[in-house]
Amino acid sequence: MTEPFNGLGMNMGNLSRLSAAETRSISSENTTGAKGGGGRATEGSGAEAARDLGKGWKVSPCNRIEAGETLTLADIEGSGAIQQIWMTPTGQWRHTILRIFWDDQELPSVECPVGDFFASGWGRYAQISSQAVCVNPGSAFNCYWEMPFRKRCRITVTNIADDSMVIFFQINYTLTEVPGNAAYFHAQFRRVNPLPYKDVYTILDGVKGQGQFVGTAMAWGVNNKGWWGEGEIKFYLDGDDEYPTICGTGTEDYFCGSYNFDVGKENGGYREFTTPYAGMPLVIRPDGLYDSQQRFGLYRWHIMDPIRFKENLKVTIQALGWRKDRRYLPLQDDIASVAFWYQDLPTASFPELPDRDSLEVL
Repeated sequence: MTEPFNGLGMNMGNLSRLSAAETRSISSENTTGAKGGGGRATEGSGAEAARDLGKGWKVSPCNRIEAGETLTLADIEGSGAIQQIWMTPTGQWRHTILRIFWDDQELPSVECPVGDFFASGWGRYAQISSQAVCVNPGSAFNCYWEMPFRKRCRITVTNIADDSMVIFFQINYTLTEVPGNAAYFHAQFRRVNPLPYKDVYTILDGVKGQGQFVGTAMAWGVNNKGWWGEGEIKFYLDGDDEYPTICGTGTEDYFCGSYNFDVGKENGGYREFTTPYAGMPLVIRPDGLYDSQQRFGLYRWHIMDPIRFKENLKVTIQALGWRKDRRYLPLQDDIASVAFWYQDLPTASFPELPDRDSLEVL
């Protein structure tokens, strides 16, 4: 007998299959996701505009978060999975911190600035059309990572800026049984500015347990002129010590490009691109005045090629350019990253998030 379909992992191949899963959605108009709970608000940011229409007419479309405050976007009891998150926050994206907690853990399994989570670490809009993340005009962040939970899911955003901000959001999820082999989604932010000379940048370390690494998003600011992406990415799996199991051939190679992402001066040099699994959607070019440094936004999703580990995982990348005499030059760049992975619980402690000044895009 065919086992009943639980509603997780929908794709074009199983959309026709019936399931006992229940679809729910949380927004400012239905803060609990309750069945029949939408459109009931009598107070909210749209109350004045809806004064002639009343309940059910966009009375509470968004939330204001004051400086220093935390807003709980979702607090879901039971078992199921987050299937899509849409949001559009105002303010500095580096100063809005997204956190996700699974199954009553005190430590977050996701902790990073909201822009970096959506592969938009430089605080500027750039379209992204990928399988896991889409960024659409004008500041529409969309996430399609599947995020199962068995007891509880809690999602918060914290405004660490001096000014208040506004956030529109919708979190679409399913309530259903979660298979025993389903792992928990994790995302961790790091930044070093500048990277010390001859140091290697760490994307992820301290992971313990079984799981799979599924993606990297980076905001890379180059502090010198010339090509910057000769560095190798390395994945240290399950007790690897000095040498890794997986070693890449160059930064642009890891992000599925080649030859400096360069299509020649006559064609504009660096070429932005966005694809289902990898991209460089943003290039900030020097203009001779204020944009004096090259800055790059990059992502690489290991959806078709997850990197599996049984006990532990460490991921590093070199910052490496060229000297004039064709020797390698270790770079001292401004590098920020978000690592995405699935693993079992508990979540190990993350490094302390940088303070507001250390997060700021300068």
